[in-house]
Amino acid sequence: MQKAVIAIDSFKGSLSSLDAGKAAAEGIYRVFPEADAVIRPVADGGEGTVEALVSGLNGKFMEAQVRDPLGRRITAKYGILPDNTAVIEMAAASGLTLLSEAERDPMHTTTYGTGEMILDAIHRGCRSFIIGIGGSATNDGGIGCLQALGFGMLDNAGKQVEYGAKGLSELVRITDNNVIPELKECSFHVACDVTNPLCGINGCSEVFAPQKGADKNSIRLMDEYLRSYAEIAKCYAPSASPNTAGSGAAGGLGFAMMYFLNAELQSGVELVIRETRLEEAIKTADIVITGEGCLDSQTCMGKAPVGIAGIAKKYGKPVIAFSGAVRRGAELCNSSGIDAYFPILRSVCTLEQAMDKENAYKNLADTAEQVFRTIRLSGMLTKNK
Repeated sequence: MQKAVIAIDSFKGSLSSLDAGKAAAEGIYRVFPEADAVIRPVADGGEGTVEALVSGLNGKFMEAQVRDPLGRRITAKYGILPDNTAVIEMAAASGLTLLSEAERDPMHTTTYGTGEMILDAIHRGCRSFIIGIGGSATNDGGIGCLQALGFGMLDNAGKQVEYGAKGLSELVRITDNNVIPELKECSFHVACDVTNPLCGINGCSEVFAPQKGADKNSIRLMDEYLRSYAEIAKCYAPSASPNTAGSGAAGGLGFAMMYFLNAELQSGVELVIRETRLEEAIKTADIVITGEGCLDSQTCMGKAPVGIAGIAKKYGKPVIAFSGAVRRGAELCNSSGIDAYFPILRSVCTLEQAMDKENAYKNLADTAEQVFRTIRLSGMLTKNK
């Protein structure tokens, strides 16, 4: 074996994509010290996307002072790639994990901080953006983000409406008089695997707002507010439709990105794979290594390991996956391009012990070593036939 391409998604709460790749490479080098183990950090557009792209493409991290979902000042991190593309996770400013359970209420949470992150990157000269919109605490249709960029989301008195979905109930007019002129020069690629529309039984209020703290009454009201917002938006973007697939992503931020920022929504996995030029590396590989924290039936529904396996199979490459845990339905991965998968736990332990970064790194390296010892043995047996 000469070349292994390693593209493992993060083991969330334990190993980053880059650390998981390094652990697997360590295990390979113990068996094949002459091998070329190429690490390509990956993510699906959610948590870890900034780290994966910045570390994988030798970018740099930036910090911006922004508002959190309740308008409090926080420091949010994003990345800038060598080609000056900004990589932003909206969850860094507008994410659910920034709030305690008692603070969660999408009637009042805003995407304003996400707009401030975009603004900060524009001021640093960025004109191309990759934005991951998973993990939001919001259901404001993205109006907070637009307000930060200079759009007027105005009430009857001509003043900016308040934060959150509540602000949508006050909205009567949208203006762009104060939008920063540089915005016209910007292009946005949004990592989004959600296909929900803005409104209705499959809309963001019905499907996602409950986990963000909404009760039945506020869900009904927010759906009405968003439907009205979509009608008002047609005055600015005549093609705006609440039924567009993905418009309900991140509490309607998908709608705002598409119709006010001309964003292209696409699969998070595909976007990251394209940016890291993973396919080029796979073309010349002898074997492809992938994985994630847990392999199960959900892995086959657009997650990174199966996306990577699909590319590998395009070029006839064998694929092995490592994971922290394997659950029911993981066997479906075998029919989705993953030839064999291996959980890395080496002994009975607590969840805390399994999630410990040092333990997880060692477990992954040790498991990779044993798998590649088997591969070496298989090669020896084949030669002896």
